Amino acid sequence: MNNDSNQSATFSAMPAKPQPGIVSRIRNYFLTGLIVAGPVVVTLWLIWWFVTWVDNVMRPLVPVAYRPETYLPVQIPGLGLIFAFTALTLLGFFTANLLGSRLVVFGESILNRMPIVRPIYRTTKQIFETLFSSTGSSFRHVGLVEFPSPGMWSLVFLTQEPSTNIAAHLPAGEHVSAFMPCTPNPTTGFFFYVPRREVIDLDITVEQAMQLIMSAGIIQPGSEPRDAVAALAATALAAQARAELATIPWKKRQLDELDGWMRQHRMPAQ
Repeated sequence: MNNDSNQSATFSAMPAKPQPGIVSRIRNYFLTGLIVAGPVVVTLWLIWWFVTWVDNVMRPLVPVAYRPETYLPVQIPGLGLIFAFTALTLLGFFTANLLGSRLVVFGESILNRMPIVRPIYRTTKQIFETLFSSTGSSFRHVGLVEFPSPGMWSLVFLTQEPSTNIAAHLPAGEHVSAFMPCTPNPTTGFFFYVPRREVIDLDITVEQAMQLIMSAGIIQPGSEPRDAVAALAATALAAQARAELATIPWKKRQLDELDGWMRQHRMPAQ
């Protein structure tokens, strides 16, 4: 009871927290708006860039008489994407037939006889079949491997077991193909074969692992979007409080409370 009274007296003796100035408010409002609008703008820009790129590729292949801009005063975006989708669908339909499959085999036999084109075509075909085939073995599992040193763990994407000619040169035991992406750009990384017993399987999806890597650990699997925003806000407040410790004594207590809240929510302290 006496401890509670002493704590109450201590908190009552603390100086009142000054109200943030107009510059601080404007900065907070700007950062909040940036967090909300930034992902939307980037997503829309990427979609617009992809649609425009497909339109520019497909426009020379479409006769002038069939182009809408020939009859309309403005150019309609997205028609090239529609033409590409229609053409690829028809190509897949004809390829599934007997005549189409024979034509594909004939075309592949010609490409396989070209010294320079043959390895490029085979590699590209295998990549596309792995990524887009319903029976392919693309990134389907996520795991942990001990890297780069003992006690440190990194995320890896598991694909499939090595082929027979490669497995013959590996040490005895089961091995898997692993790709370790880099942060924040997961398109680059390291590929290696690792013993299956040294991989810890994770019960998360590839999408969740991608978010974890691209956000450098800010967006944890299973966390809500508001938790990610709260983590960003807590990080910013912690950095601001540490910068003001030398001039404002009560910031030390505020920082301790903030660090305790971050530890309670399993967020990394700054």
